Amino acid sequence: MNQTPARLSFENRLADRVAVGWFVMTGATIEPESEALSLAIEARVRTLQETYPEPALAGDLLAPARRLYWDLGIDPSKRRPASEALLRRAIQGKGLYRVNTAVDAANLASLSSFLPVGLYDRDRIEGDTVVLRLGEEGESYPGIGKGDIHLEGRPLLADARGPFGNPSADSLRTSVGLETRSLLFVLYAPAQTGREEIERHLDEAARILETYTGARRV
Repeated sequence: MNQTPARLSFENRLADRVAVGWFVMTGATIEPESEALSLAIEARVRTLQETYPEPALAGDLLAPARRLYWDLGIDPSKRRPASEALLRRAIQGKGLYRVNTAVDAANLASLSSFLPVGLYDRDRIEGDTVVLRLGEEGESYPGIGKGDIHLEGRPLLADARGPFGNPSADSLRTSVGLETRSLLFVLYAPAQTGREEIERHLDEAARILETYTGARRV
């Protein structure tokens, strides 16, 4: 298990198509649920439902993530970005899946940026380098709450052991649980996205995670 969670470098081999923002946080205390977080999520969902009574009216929010997927050669109507799936559930009143205070806080952050995000247990990531690249033939990993996620030709995050995440479905291996103390947060955006916008989204995500897990950005 990695004992130096703050040490991490990020290599983006898809920089012509994807802009990536990321940060590491340490000192997290993760609980099964939080009343304050639930109220914050409910307030955010209510605002979205009032502004966009149906998903078809939220095209302006969905456009950046959809553009990202088209740039990657993925039809977002067939394989939706995680952020779009989350937004659709919110608007349709289906409720958001609740996992724990860290994952739920990351979902709240996604409902602020409307871009795909990933949250990972930093101590389960092997080595000190994360690479964003396309999947190779035969690559896959067990997904969270589902079967194998096939990765050939799809964007993915990989560590020294291999793939562990992508903008649609992450792996069980690096999933965040109640025992997690260090977090890696990743945000995916179209390559044309300005750095200031990405940093704004990252700052908001870090604020939300700190509020509900006590973790500090390093």
